[in-house]
Amino acid sequence: MGRTAPLMARSSANPANPAHPASAGERVRGRSLAAALLVSLRPNQWTKNVLVFAGLIFGKKLLDPSALKASWMAFGVFCLLSGVVYIVNDVRDREADRLHPRKCRRPIAAGDVTPAVALVLAGLLATIALATAMLVSGRFFLVSLSYVVLLILYSTSLKHVVILDALTLSTGFVIRAWAGAVAVDVKMSHWLLLLTLLGALFLALSKRRAELVSLADDATQHRPSLAEYSPYLLDQMISVVTASTLLAYALYTIDAETIAKFGDDRLVWTVPFPLYGIFRYLYLVHKREGGGNPSEILLTDRPLLACAVLWGIAVVLLVYGPSTFVRP
Repeated sequence: MGRTAPLMARSSANPANPAHPASAGERVRGRSLAAALLVSLRPNQWTKNVLVFAGLIFGKKLLDPSALKASWMAFGVFCLLSGVVYIVNDVRDREADRLHPRKCRRPIAAGDVTPAVALVLAGLLATIALATAMLVSGRFFLVSLSYVVLLILYSTSLKHVVILDALTLSTGFVIRAWAGAVAVDVKMSHWLLLLTLLGALFLALSKRRAELVSLADDATQHRPSLAEYSPYLLDQMISVVTASTLLAYALYTIDAETIAKFGDDRLVWTVPFPLYGIFRYLYLVHKREGGGNPSEILLTDRPLLACAVLWGIAVVLLVYGPSTFVRP
């Protein structure tokens, strides 16, 4: 009987009940404060920041040591800033996250990290990141500042506005690509801007669909803007964005400016990679009920990961030429 009472006490603490924030943390008991703070930065999401290298690669500065250093600094800055945004978001949404089957495990929602400690860390990291951004360049600092301001606005208000929520998330990806181009001092290609916007919008809408389907009746409690969506509406939007993304990429590879920049039209050979990648992602969304976490899908789905890696290798080889990487 003595052993039954604690078990009953634990079972009565429902992770979905905001009155028991510690109950969600029982699943990660033993996690130190330092580990909990690191988890709050969501390092598994930092793969999104590889977009800052787009300007380096397509600007043909991959072999420039100073540009390479600037790109890595830019990547570090955006990893820190994205962590700051995640902390602000988790502090603001901690009550709603406790109602979510997965987000209730986040350190702030689970009670492993207090909001005060989290916000102090966010302020410290933002200061370090923006100071580092100034070392890259003044323009890069301004772009970095615009990113953190926009995404904090998203976390506090814009994510509750239908359609504008997805567009704001997509703009965050565009700013990452823009920042990468600014860091290495190359002109931001209109094609890069358009493709980044469309690709990010595809992921954002797919994420909304996954949330709507997986949470079912609890979806609007977790995110009020989901009440304005329906699977059918999102499917229509995703169809438009999918076709636009693939068409824009194909047109980019055969554009006169692209051919003049890279010396030939061989980049068109890479079209099958985004074609397969997008179709594979749609398959995971519709048949495997995925799409809620794009970064996780990219790292865990082997066919999708292989497609991304092979596309990257193909682009580098076609842009720079195999002989560039072979020493005489």
